[in-house]
Amino acid sequence: MLSDIWQKRLKHWSKEIISMALMIFILSNAISFFRSPDIKDKNLPDISTFLINKELFSTADYKDEAVLIHFWATWCPTCKLEASNIQSLSEDYNVITIAVKSGSDAQLKSYLKEHELNFKVINDKEGILSKQFSVQAYPTSFIYDKHNRLSFSEVGYTSTWGLRLRIWWAQR
Repeated sequence: MLSDIWQKRLKHWSKEIISMALMIFILSNAISFFRSPDIKDKNLPDISTFLINKELFSTADYKDEAVLIHFWATWCPTCKLEASNIQSLSEDYNVITIAVKSGSDAQLKSYLKEHELNFKVINDKEGILSKQFSVQAYPTSFIYDKHNRLSFSEVGYTSTWGLRLRIWWAQR
């Protein structure tokens, strides 16, 4: 008798938890959709600049390849949570990150070292690139497909697997 009661409670709470998780998933995707930047030109823009390690970066190097462009900031709490996801992706895919209004190159290098991160970083000190991409919230990610067309944009936290699946799809 007691086990039947516990089984019913467990079943009830399991359904509640699954329903709540599904609602949060749907709501977060809806919010992300409405907060996504309105980009007029869906083509990968021509960007040629230096990374914080003084290496030359150009989007021209990614012709016919999928690429993730990730805007973040050192002062953004959600960006800190998502940093390990971006790190993991950068080990397997073309990832370029853009740190917005986050200090000098030396400060960014120190931040990366402290958090054990080594992905490619462009320092957008004045927010010029973030304006070009119409970024208004952080983190914001753009995935361009192998034809260099915008395939996905995401605002806010995204799981590693969510990003992996989107990049995989963009490479097809």
